[in-house]
Amino acid sequence: MTSRFLSKSRYMNGLQCPKLLWMACNAPDKIPEPDASTQHVFDQGHLVGELAKYLYPGGIDVPHDDFKENVGRTRELLAERKTLFEAGFMSGGLFSRLDILKPAGRDAWDIVEVKSSTSVKEENLHDVSFQRHCCRQHGLKIDNCYLAYVNNQYVRKGELDPAGLFTIQDITTEVDAAANGLEDRIHSMFATIASAECPDVPVGGQCSSPYDCPVSTCWEELPANNIFTLYRGGNKCCELFHQGILYIKDVPGAIKLSRSQQIQKWCDINGIPHIEPKPIRNFLASLQYPLHYLDFETINPTVPLFNGTRPYQKIPFQFSLHLAEDHGTVKHYSYLAEGTGDPRPQFLARLKKAFGKSGTVVTYNQAFEEGVLNDLARTFPEYADWIKGVCGRMVDLLEPFRKFHYYHPDQSGSASIKHVMPALTGKGYEGMEIADGAAASREFLNVTYGGASEEERQQVRANLERYCGLDTEGMMWIVERLRQVSNS
Repeated sequence: MTSRFLSKSRYMNGLQCPKLLWMACNAPDKIPEPDASTQHVFDQGHLVGELAKYLYPGGIDVPHDDFKENVGRTRELLAERKTLFEAGFMSGGLFSRLDILKPAGRDAWDIVEVKSSTSVKEENLHDVSFQRHCCRQHGLKIDNCYLAYVNNQYVRKGELDPAGLFTIQDITTEVDAAANGLEDRIHSMFATIASAECPDVPVGGQCSSPYDCPVSTCWEELPANNIFTLYRGGNKCCELFHQGILYIKDVPGAIKLSRSQQIQKWCDINGIPHIEPKPIRNFLASLQYPLHYLDFETINPTVPLFNGTRPYQKIPFQFSLHLAEDHGTVKHYSYLAEGTGDPRPQFLARLKKAFGKSGTVVTYNQAFEEGVLNDLARTFPEYADWIKGVCGRMVDLLEPFRKFHYYHPDQSGSASIKHVMPALTGKGYEGMEIADGAAASREFLNVTYGGASEEERQQVRANLERYCGLDTEGMMWIVERLRQVSNS
């Protein structure tokens, strides 16, 4: 397939950004390979796609590694009037491959698009509208269009039940609406592809909607503390940027900013942190020893791995707990699941054993740990009273930063621990093999349920221990620094 063809993926690129479309066709070497996070999403989508085939017994897999073979074999198989997986159609410079094409009536067909999301999204409608257009260009009669997406209320009980895992929704009417103007858009996209020059498209909301754009070069020339780092700036960031405002410090006084945004602007102008000693001291006074600095890591697989779990349910597999006494003694407790079984029973047993009966439980973004614990209480009611007590002792270390009682210009508009810790303490996650929760989840899944070697498994487990441990140790450093800055 030459670069002048418009495939389904390129059509979706063009809807998002003409620059991305042009590069996909004319400079594909400048589009980086998917990062680990994006590849994980692709892998989960592939798994879901394979499971959806079980909904249509007797369906035929059309070879799709080779473009020409895929199109030719599809043409041959259509005569058999059987459900086809990965059927490919090319006509008039357009190409699309369908997840599922199934016979409808005597001479028509239905399209079933499979997604790993848990609802119908607008981009799905445009995706299917392009597929249907390609089929009709080829001469097929298409009756109805469906979206098969993940039913997040499905609970696994024994062997996986594909029929329960999926919700299949008729989206024909919505696809009809999405198809309005489709031919004009296709014509415009062909003109973009044929252009000798790449379209000049400034950065904006399209860079992350509906997907994160893989092209990073558009952002490389933006300086630190640019307008897009404005705290909860949303559309305001794009509006100000398009008005020629590059730095937060240059936002005109006539522009209304929230209290937090005003503090951020002040810090960027003066190059020093904003500190409100009294509310910080009040927050620190709420911490009662012994302090339990607590952090969880979870997996949330699209396809539930264990009985009693749902798609995308957060399953804790690791915790780190730094237990600090008022006389300066600190003990560290940790747990990292072994084996491929459900980690939750052992997780809870070890966590309860490590906990003291009194003292504040310090988390960073309390809603996460509290949500995981409450979910565990519903599944393991024998722990419900204990969990209720733990949650009642929780304090969120995020609070003084979310409320901008402390803000450092190096935080770049973020109150996350990944930005706060280095800005406040000078220590951070640089050089860590695993440096965020998404990576921790991916790596654990890979070495636990994938085909990793024993050497790789042990290395990843050591990296997981270091990462999760740093999260809770970092919370101790943050509290200590808050004591210092609020008393200086």
